[in-house]
Amino acid sequence: MELNTVWFILVGVLFTGYAMLDGFDLGVGALHLFVKKDEDRRMFLNAIGPVWDGNEVWLVTGGGALFAAFPMVYATVFSGFYLAFMALLCALIFRAVAIEFRSKEEWKWWRTMWDVGFSVGSIVSSFLIGVAMGNILQGIPLDARGNYIGGFFHLLNPYALILGVTTIALFAMHGSIYLVMKTGGELQARVRGWVNRTIGIFLFFYIILNVATFVYAPHLLDIVRARPWILAVFALNVLVVMNIPRQNRKGNEFAAFLSSCGAMVLLMTLFGLTVYPNMVLSMPNPENSLTIYNAASTAKTHWIMFIIALLGVPVVLAYTASVYYIFRGKVKLTPHSY
Repeated sequence: MELNTVWFILVGVLFTGYAMLDGFDLGVGALHLFVKKDEDRRMFLNAIGPVWDGNEVWLVTGGGALFAAFPMVYATVFSGFYLAFMALLCALIFRAVAIEFRSKEEWKWWRTMWDVGFSVGSIVSSFLIGVAMGNILQGIPLDARGNYIGGFFHLLNPYALILGVTTIALFAMHGSIYLVMKTGGELQARVRGWVNRTIGIFLFFYIILNVATFVYAPHLLDIVRARPWILAVFALNVLVVMNIPRQNRKGNEFAAFLSSCGAMVLLMTLFGLTVYPNMVLSMPNPENSLTIYNAASTAKTHWIMFIIALLGVPVVLAYTASVYYIFRGKVKLTPHSY
């Protein structure tokens, strides 16, 4: 396998790790205001408290890998989507500050303010991630040099907005399943009832997204026709999603969460299989697209970074696994909790 493809996969793995891990953090934030008691909201915060900042390392690492392996893609996306990425960065920062500051004081208005900030920051972050992915799938206008020539409002097209809302629903589903695994008693019973609802909402928007593909991104259908095995991945993804309520009814909390993680991985796999070998599709001039070939670094850079990845990725995986192992089990509030 050529190094360009290897790096396409590695970058995809890093962003998939972010979507899978920080996805449930963002989902918990989206659901945060649906509980009213202060103790319940603290339970939600402490469910993600030990891991949320480590989860965001995957986003930073993915961005760094993209810069090293495909610098033209990094330059085009981060300049063309500049305002959107600044909004995403502000939402992520405000969300992080809300987690840390929320329980510093016991005033009701103080905690309510940060609760709203945490939830809004999570929802906006989820939405903007989906909008960015929607534009990559649908294609954006690039000139012959690979520079973005559209405006900010061009990014807010119907297809990208639909995928943005679908991403919120997906992360909310993922977050509710994680909360079932981390909570107990009456709160867990209540959250368990949210799982089927969030799955239903996600499937509703997912169906709308697939219908919108016929209208706004028909070129994706041509790709699926040329690669019919993509449908097998799609069918497997549907089966994995359907396994979530089954495991939830049986009380297999960890199995339900693993199924949700599997669904996230398969959705990102579908995304990668659909866009490959393009990195940024140019529409309406596909000949200007940035691919894994014309946007790549030199072969020497790829080899050096590949060696660094072989050394670094196991460390990241070991760190992530150890943190989740140390903080396994149900959440319990202590004087040191959020």
